Amino acid sequence: MTDIDIIKNKFNARNKWALVIGDLMLDRYLIGNVSRISPEAPVPVVRLKESFDRIGGSGNVAANLSLLGIKTVLAGQIGDDIDGKKLLEILKKNHIGVDGIIKDKNPTTTKTRIIGEHQQMMRIDQEATSDLIDSKALIKKITTLLNKKPAIVILSDYAKGVLSERLCQHVIKIARSKKIPVLVDPKGIHYEKYKNATAITPNKKEAIEACHIHVTKNTNFLMPLLKLKKSLNLQFIAMTKGEDGIDLIQGNTIKNLPAVNQQQVFDVSGAGDTVIATLAACMIAKMPIETSLNIANIAAGIVIGKLGTIPITLADLIKTISSQHSDQEKKIHSLESLMEQVAIWKKEKKKIVFTNGCFDILHAGHVTYLEKAKKLGDVLILALNSDSSVTKLKGKLRPVIHQQDRARVLAALSSVDGIVIFSEATPLHLIKKIQPDVLVKGSDYKKNQVVGHQELKKWNGKVELVSIVPGRSTSAIIKKIS
Repeated sequence: MTDIDIIKNKFNARNKWALVIGDLMLDRYLIGNVSRISPEAPVPVVRLKESFDRIGGSGNVAANLSLLGIKTVLAGQIGDDIDGKKLLEILKKNHIGVDGIIKDKNPTTTKTRIIGEHQQMMRIDQEATSDLIDSKALIKKITTLLNKKPAIVILSDYAKGVLSERLCQHVIKIARSKKIPVLVDPKGIHYEKYKNATAITPNKKEAIEACHIHVTKNTNFLMPLLKLKKSLNLQFIAMTKGEDGIDLIQGNTIKNLPAVNQQQVFDVSGAGDTVIATLAACMIAKMPIETSLNIANIAAGIVIGKLGTIPITLADLIKTISSQHSDQEKKIHSLESLMEQVAIWKKEKKKIVFTNGCFDILHAGHVTYLEKAKKLGDVLILALNSDSSVTKLKGKLRPVIHQQDRARVLAALSSVDGIVIFSEATPLHLIKKIQPDVLVKGSDYKKNQVVGHQELKKWNGKVELVSIVPGRSTSAIIKKIS
């Protein structure tokens, strides 16, 4: 299954859910026109046109997850006031669980932004940053939720008092005992409270402060970040850098994952929330970390093109990723999407040719073989052995090329119309599902040795043997390199 298929399938999150813990807040927007300066003071007069409230703080992380199709529960504190009531209403409207939220004597943190002519003129904050370390009610609710075993936990720290060291370590200890990944969006300079989490996602400024780095033109971030990763016992660090993308610090290396540029940046607020939420959704689906962060980059690029803290939606993410995929990449299918395409080809009366193989280190013999196979029909489907199946067939040193890279290179061939990766010992299941008109193998086989030759008789298909180019093989290439 390709990355886009996993995303379309709502990140394969059936029966899985995420727990977001952190500082809750309400974002209020007052928007209007500016045409004059006040006679009372040298300040612009904003003529109010509209106002609206949105989920802020850790709630925005939860909103991102929810709109990506991940069931999400939120834990934190709100005030027993009008703004708290409004926030709860919006959370429930966005299908976010509120079982972990307690009401406190402090007011609900509310940020009011006054915007004139698309420019933020002023921000008014209502908050009371107090340490909730002694909130037994909150710790009890969080512990109950952790015992229900979420697929992932996110600690979203806005330095408003919820995520004390005691609470963070309590959460991380329980999560580790249950093998639940913990992602942290950090704040401040006291990162000791995040020790033993799975990963942190600081922005560049936050990483500089946490590492106590004096930045110059030639500053090398690798050693300070590696030291931070080691001291906190993290699996990786993802440092967000705005237009410069994300730096992934994993193992003993640092790798930059470029940002996806937007034509116009309206508002960068909330981009970090989108990154950590998208990363979490991808991790729930067991996607590789680098792939997950590349997708998070795309998601962040979408939300900064909108006004205010707007969470990413599954539809926007799919649309953007689909538009970035080349026509060649679109040839790579999951079995489900391939069958949809096969149905279209059959409706169009196309003659379908099927072949399979490892195709490790593509060479002239492979290309010639596929060109000959394509000539036997209208469209050619290639079933590609997965890495695990290649290892079983060829030995522990194979494949040389990763399955996704093999698929991507093969997709560039005009002779190939569809690719599907399979892990079974043989492609018999695929052959039965697809029911091709022609089944092709190399001339080093006999027709009665070809897997599926008996099944083809049921739908009047036939087996064709294609001559192979002598002296061309991956094994020979590997031997020559050695």
